Amino acid sequence: MEQAKLEKVKSVIRDVPDFPSRGILFRDLTTLFKDAEALAIISDELRAMYAGKGITKVVGIEARGFVGASILAHDLKAGFVPMRKPGKLPADTIKLTYNKEYGTDTIEIHSDAITPDDIVVIHDDVLATGGTMKAAYDLVKSCNPKKIYINFIVELSALNGRRLFEDSDIDMQSVLVY
Repeated sequence: MEQAKLEKVKSVIRDVPDFPSRGILFRDLTTLFKDAEALAIISDELRAMYAGKGITKVVGIEARGFVGASILAHDLKAGFVPMRKPGKLPADTIKLTYNKEYGTDTIEIHSDAITPDDIVVIHDDVLATGGTMKAAYDLVKSCNPKKIYINFIVELSALNGRRLFEDSDIDMQSVLVY
């Protein structure tokens, strides 16, 4: 991304100190999403990362991941698959429970959402410690798609979320790295 565009996008991301708990600096992307120019820049960057790769499905992780994933799916003429917390999807699901810093969580997708013919991008807004994305990746991988890519708008490199993927050959990209 060219420097001027990078600075534009970074300038609209709001830093919220001590959220959700003391000592955390939260990168709030809702301010990016509401800025038409910044959102267009991010959309263009995401599309450029995956154009020509044959993407058939884009999985968005609840809730902020839905924004970028929907845009990317539209731009690539691919399907959008929501990955949600339990009880939010109306048909048969597959789910995975995983450990987080403060307990466990569960995510699920419709059991018919991903097929072995699919080439998938899993998208979320921010890579922090990586636990949610690792669970999302494992859940999508259990569906045996042809290929899986992982994408974030922002990566918080100090939290080392990539370490959970060190033993894999996964193609993981972030638009912005802090």
